[in-house]
Amino acid sequence: MLCAFSEFTDNKVVIGLLYAALAVGCIKLTTTTLSLLSMVFDLYVLPSVDFSKYGAHKGNWAVITGASDGIGKEYSRQLAKKGFNVVLVSRTKSKLQTVAKEIEAESKVETRVVAFDASKDVSENYEAIKETTKDLPITILVNNVGKSHSMPVSFLETDEKEMNDIITINDITTLKVTRVVTPLILHTIGKSKGTKGTRGTRGLIINMSSFSGLFPSPMLATYAGSKFFLQGWSAAIAGELKPQGIDVECVLSYLVTSAMSKVRRTSATVPNPKQFVASTLRNIGRRVGAQERFATITPYPSHAAMHWMVANTVGVFSKVANNINLTMHKSIRVRALRKQKRIAENTLKH
Repeated sequence: MLCAFSEFTDNKVVIGLLYAALAVGCIKLTTTTLSLLSMVFDLYVLPSVDFSKYGAHKGNWAVITGASDGIGKEYSRQLAKKGFNVVLVSRTKSKLQTVAKEIEAESKVETRVVAFDASKDVSENYEAIKETTKDLPITILVNNVGKSHSMPVSFLETDEKEMNDIITINDITTLKVTRVVTPLILHTIGKSKGTKGTRGTRGLIINMSSFSGLFPSPMLATYAGSKFFLQGWSAAIAGELKPQGIDVECVLSYLVTSAMSKVRRTSATVPNPKQFVASTLRNIGRRVGAQERFATITPYPSHAAMHWMVANTVGVFSKVANNINLTMHKSIRVRALRKQKRIAENTLKH
């Protein structure tokens, strides 16, 4: 036996493989450790991003879609506090006007509103944005408008209108609004047609994605697919626009209290819109929990930890992650159907 072991260890090929395995292990350990340290530095050590590089307090404008409620409203409020005038885009004009008045009183900035039904892919929508923004120095676009399923549902049972609305709102509208606003950003920062830009002024495009577009999400298949698309598209246009002076960031979130998520209570893993947007703007341009991804940020601390942990253990595309989501969404659907039944029964009683 000792002789066999000696022959085994004397084999140069085997020794070479052992050294190679050791080297790979060391590289993996080093990169994982550096990734973790980078996330910690982003979250707790580095200072907040200075928005003067995007032209804060210089009369520049930010365009925010889905601006009348929740996360979109918070982007509008917090960008206004950072010194940007804001164009608020959403479906209900009366809500937009109320938010606009609040922001004007709060931050002493200018506002404009565009009533825009994102579920309708019609030229009038985009013409309205063009008309409202054509004379404005715009440096920031926040593509926040979005729609999910009313409850978890299998793909084959998904209502066709709901499916079409999700794709139109989350993807088609986002692409077309970006095509309208990006040339205005390029013009503002002086990069249009390759001319030299104003020193220190860059543009910024923020695209809101979701953990449903990070991990495969059975029973939210159409919504998840629409958010997967945004991640790939965001990274692609980030490569195109960065040399022209525009930073593109795809923002990933887990649950946030909002009308769309139907979650009302905050917790360690569920921030409110104010907390989530503050984390996003503090670290925009950094990876935080999305250390392995280009032009992507998972900004909220507990979300960042979840993203990093899954990415560095079982993997975001693993069967384990898929099964966890499937089990969770089946449970949510059961509870949602029970609630729907109770509401229907109470309605009949009255």
